[in-house]
Amino acid sequence: MSELDKVLAHLDQNLDAAIERLFAFLRIPSVSTDPAYKEHCVTAAEHLKADVASIGFDASVRPTKGHPVVLGRAKHGGKRPHMLFYGHYDVQPVDPLNLWKSPPFEPRVAELAPGRKVILGRGACDDKGQLMTFVEACRAWKAVTGSLPIDLTLLIEGEEECGSIHLPAFVEANKAELKADAALVCDTGMWDRDTPAITSTLRGMVYEEVTITAADRDLHSGVFGGGAANPINVLTKILGGMKDEDGRILLPGFYDGVHEPPSQLKADWAALNLRAEEFLGQIGLSVPVGEKGRLLIEMVQSRPTFDINGIWGGYQGEGSKTVIASQASAKVSFRLVGDQDPAKISAAFEKYVRDRLPPDCKAQFTHHTNSKAISLPADSPLLTRAREALLSEWGKAPVTIGSGGSVPIVGDFKRTLGLDSLLVGFGLDDDRVHSPNEKYDLSSFHHGMRSWARILGGLAQ
Repeated sequence: MSELDKVLAHLDQNLDAAIERLFAFLRIPSVSTDPAYKEHCVTAAEHLKADVASIGFDASVRPTKGHPVVLGRAKHGGKRPHMLFYGHYDVQPVDPLNLWKSPPFEPRVAELAPGRKVILGRGACDDKGQLMTFVEACRAWKAVTGSLPIDLTLLIEGEEECGSIHLPAFVEANKAELKADAALVCDTGMWDRDTPAITSTLRGMVYEEVTITAADRDLHSGVFGGGAANPINVLTKILGGMKDEDGRILLPGFYDGVHEPPSQLKADWAALNLRAEEFLGQIGLSVPVGEKGRLLIEMVQSRPTFDINGIWGGYQGEGSKTVIASQASAKVSFRLVGDQDPAKISAAFEKYVRDRLPPDCKAQFTHHTNSKAISLPADSPLLTRAREALLSEWGKAPVTIGSGGSVPIVGDFKRTLGLDSLLVGFGLDDDRVHSPNEKYDLSSFHHGMRSWARILGGLAQ
């Protein structure tokens, strides 16, 4: 048997132990967005530090202005490839708790369908399960050969679910320590249960909050209705006018920097045959709402978007209260592609709103997130090695796709460290990420470990 074969056999023989290690990690309620869970985030960081230290990493928990970062280094000297691996130990809140079929921080294996077992629990997929596929691959290489096949730096943060607020500053301050040849990221998904995928592009994002204020207090709608400006009406009219009937976003200059994909790539996407009845049907919907004349796969991975993520104002309790609210607020996001400039879009959105304010209304803005879209060059050796490894493991050539989501720190890896990023993940569309009853297919966990073992071996060649 080759060294790689021995590593793969070790992973197979120790699958149950790997699941138990994942369960121990999942039991820690490391919710980063809620201050009540701050100590649990520290506990998760310390747990992970101890785990990776046990397999030979020089590991430490490093402070930030928010939740800590786990840093681990395994460097053996000589001229070997050196990769930076990124993941996150924080998880989303569990609300609404009453919709969970089992306690979110009491993980278990269940049979979703005959022959299909899944790991249930918050973080099972995003990102603890995905992160542990990589850690377990490293553990197997160390157990079988006594060392890792390449030099590695682990960078595991605790704030991805709240926008990686403090990580860019950490990366900037520790550039020398984080120097590597490229970055590896496991926070993406597969094409389907049997087909692996490499994510070569990530959409960027602009996230804004706007509050419109009119009167200096809430008003009786019977007394002032028809005479006083209503901020809720104003806000919904402005935001409702952001798209035309064909799904085009009407913000001036919005499409600057948006490029058409090469015809061959678009043909490859069409051949994947992503159908609305399957993709939208699983969430109880049926009709795509993106730009007319576009493939569904384009709408969700390679076209820019505008969405209202939250909107509120006025009375929201039980029963009725006839008021005209003094304020109305909304959170909105733009997903960006190509060379779209986040700063310009943020400024254009603010101008768009201010230009449409009626008399007696004023707007206040909070800027949350600005990140550019990123892409991996089509001729990157990282892609070649990853394709070979995934083909060997799954028996099917991986598809190269874009991601509709954003991993903001990947842009910082490029801008600050000069690193391209290889994004390989094993999540599925039905993993209920960010929702109650999150799960991770056992096959994703098992083959994910084996896939990373193969990729690590391939990168060493």
